[in-house]
Amino acid sequence: MPIDRVTLQILANHCGAATESMAQTLYRTAHSTFVKETEDFTTGLATPDGKTFASPYDLGATWFVGLDYGRAFKLVDRYEEGDICMTNDPYSGFVCTHSPDVHMWKPIFHDGKLVCFAVGHIHNTDVGGAVPASLSRANVEVHQEGIRVPPVKLYKRGVLNKEVLDIMLLNVRMREQNWGDLKAEIAAMNTGERKVHEMVRRFGVDVFRDGMTGLLDYAESQARALIRKIPNGEYFFADYMDEDSVNGFPCRIAVNLIVKDDELVFDYSESDPQLTSSLNMPTGGDVRHVLLMIPVMYVLYTMDPSILLNCGLMRPVSCILPEGSILNPRFPAAVGMRTLCCIRQQSTVFGAFAQALPDVVPAACGDGGPLINIRTMDTRTGRRVMANLDPITGGGGALPERDGTEGAGMNFGFFKNTPVEINEAEVPVKIVRYGLACDTGGAGRWRGGSGTTLEFEVSAPDSVVTARNRDRIRFTPWGVAGGGAGKSSAFVRNPGRPDEVNLGNTDVVTAQPGDVIRITSAGAGGRGDPLDREPERVLTDVRCGFVSAAKAREEYGVVVRDGAIDDDATKALRSEMAGKRRNEGFGFSAGRIEFERVWTRPAYARLTALLRTLPVEWRFFVKHRVFEAIEKLSPASLTGTGAEVERAFREITARYPQLSGVVAAE
Repeated sequence: MPIDRVTLQILANHCGAATESMAQTLYRTAHSTFVKETEDFTTGLATPDGKTFASPYDLGATWFVGLDYGRAFKLVDRYEEGDICMTNDPYSGFVCTHSPDVHMWKPIFHDGKLVCFAVGHIHNTDVGGAVPASLSRANVEVHQEGIRVPPVKLYKRGVLNKEVLDIMLLNVRMREQNWGDLKAEIAAMNTGERKVHEMVRRFGVDVFRDGMTGLLDYAESQARALIRKIPNGEYFFADYMDEDSVNGFPCRIAVNLIVKDDELVFDYSESDPQLTSSLNMPTGGDVRHVLLMIPVMYVLYTMDPSILLNCGLMRPVSCILPEGSILNPRFPAAVGMRTLCCIRQQSTVFGAFAQALPDVVPAACGDGGPLINIRTMDTRTGRRVMANLDPITGGGGALPERDGTEGAGMNFGFFKNTPVEINEAEVPVKIVRYGLACDTGGAGRWRGGSGTTLEFEVSAPDSVVTARNRDRIRFTPWGVAGGGAGKSSAFVRNPGRPDEVNLGNTDVVTAQPGDVIRITSAGAGGRGDPLDREPERVLTDVRCGFVSAAKAREEYGVVVRDGAIDDDATKALRSEMAGKRRNEGFGFSAGRIEFERVWTRPAYARLTALLRTLPVEWRFFVKHRVFEAIEKLSPASLTGTGAEVERAFREITARYPQLSGVVAAE
């Protein structure tokens, strides 16, 4: 029986409050800084078939709103009261997306009948594997990324399955920390169960059951109404990761957004093949997988912040995901660094939406700064330490009517920083500097938000620092409407010393006592012509430390002397600069512009189409050989049509008899 909209909204508020209570329980009782400070966790309520219909708005990670647990639920034979299930295997049900994420679900019954599930996840700082914190670009198969637990009952009818717990804790580096976070997650599941029983008593079980379906249907209708406001058409965009492997070639994610009335289709056919590194995104071919839907949800929520955030929101959306591609890899592809792939996929989708909704979508947010983890020893106590220090986030992209947010980008904005005092109290490091990075935001009429810098000194021998998701040195965040690209990220050991080392996109570093590590994220893209920015705003930027006096002159044509604007010099300089540049479209980094002179869209499209004719296991290898062949050609011989790419591909595959009869004769 349909529920009236008033009752449905009241129920939505109650369900949201229930998930907030779950989140508060988890947040207040967790052990690791990554959960209790950074807030990398989720809570929710899901229908019996796995559709999340309620999530918190104010606590935890916003990436998993609308997560579909359905395939994982089906891998458990029977549910009984008191059961709590868990998994962290990216390939079992595709609910978990890399091994540190431990997902749990608890069936909730009323009068012996299943009503719904309490659901959620935590990110464990470490689950074993080849490197501390488990994740590295260098991993080439999922077996290197720590212990994997398929969907299994951690509690059976209220009794702890100690054998499963012991196996998991035996294989991690900080078992007490992991068990503490797991207990916090279990407490959240129990809180969810209690809150659902309260709602059933208040509304009645039939209203609650009908309400779950009603909330999903309502979100779908809201989404379709918003999509109808987007002009019909096709909008193509591509973005890149600096490297597809350790010291590799650029990795491309490309999307063709197709808008037709009240539906959206995202075609990823021109994206890179599955990688022999851990940057793959494990979607299992689900055309509405939650990782793919994150940027869509962000855009719809920006258009209308009153929409319900649940699985129903994504019903009008689908994706085209070629099997064996970076967004639909085959087992046992490594997937631990899928966060970087997600961030770039989000940037790609935002670039497509920026063309369809230029007055809604901001420039690219700053990223490329890592999540910093450290494995070290507290010499004073002899205690081994495995901790997350901070997410090094970039700023928000410039918006149509204001500057981007400083130090807090859109797709990483939910991550909270850990206070310096907490870090120094719990981890034997000295924080030298933590703050905003000058001259990182992209120039524009509206400036891109600044990136952040963390600098710390290590105190124990052989301390291992993992900096996952390092990127954005070559392909920096793009600007829009004539705005400039954000400035590149940086990773340096012992800056300013004779033994200074530029670590580039390295993500695992061994440091010794006295070593100083400095990490800086990329800044966000700007919007509009920088020469249109009022000189007074530029002066304020200089005084606040967002922009140096040198960059104020170079990028904005504003001359600042002795803390004030030199009006005559500024007018003369801006007049000189005005005739030399004018860009109404995207603002790309010099590295991207140079790359795309060779790798045009037709050339790259031809490469991806040819690679799909090969067995999955050959695609990454052949891609690298083609890139090497193209690098040897003179610029004058490149047509940009893809002819050179096809010629190189044919010559390379002809060298391997194993591929005889396999390669398509296109």
